[in-house]
Amino acid sequence: MRLQGKTVIVTGGGSGFGEGIAKTFAREGANVVVNDLNGPAAERVASEIALASSPEVKHGRAIAVAGDVTRRADWQTLFDAAIQDFGSVQVVVNNAGTTHRNKPVLDVTEAEFDRVYAVNVKSIYWSVEQFVPYFREQGGGAFINIASTAGVRPRPGLVWYNGSKAAVIIASKALAVELGPDRIRVNCINPVMGETALLSEFMGMEDTPENRRKFLATIPLGRFSTPQDIANAALYLASDDAEFITGVALEVDGGRCV
Repeated sequence: MRLQGKTVIVTGGGSGFGEGIAKTFAREGANVVVNDLNGPAAERVASEIALASSPEVKHGRAIAVAGDVTRRADWQTLFDAAIQDFGSVQVVVNNAGTTHRNKPVLDVTEAEFDRVYAVNVKSIYWSVEQFVPYFREQGGGAFINIASTAGVRPRPGLVWYNGSKAAVIIASKALAVELGPDRIRVNCINPVMGETALLSEFMGMEDTPENRRKFLATIPLGRFSTPQDIANAALYLASDDAEFITGVALEVDGGRCV
């Protein structure tokens, strides 16, 4: 088991990529703190992780912690719950994210802009504020930030979402440089569009087979990303196999960014 003995926090873990990451990490022996704004969704994922464990196949444990990643106080609650239940934390996966609907830039409201940057960027600011001092005391740790191919190859109609994910990428690289001497690794993953609850928002149109084909045509391998695709990449970055990897923006995109 590649994550045996590690405790991992996964934000936005109640569905989509976060759920895939949480379940994969648990299968690899990690104790997982499943965070989500939707408390029942987080509880469901944590319960399903618990049910998957058996005497023959020892999975990691999981707890659910509801909370808003844009709020400093909720990060403190998340930290306290992890320490109380598992005693330590080795990895933080900043997966929670949102978007404004695909539409002309002048149609995006200030409220939509503020929400996108709060969830996608400020959440990472708070995670750093909360966990860097702790990781320094522990002698190291790792952040994995879920960015997007949108931060590398932006699509029209998603200007401020694209910008927020570009900010995640460059912040991750800058953090990797600054925190490297503390043995704190910072990497990010750039998924291409995936079959998640936000798919129709990214497309800016109804999710139909015909509309999907328009977007699939831009991905050389011919399919959307899946939660397991992203989880597999995150598993590597969280594991000791990646102990000399930091500052990487790993594109999991079927060739979209080539």
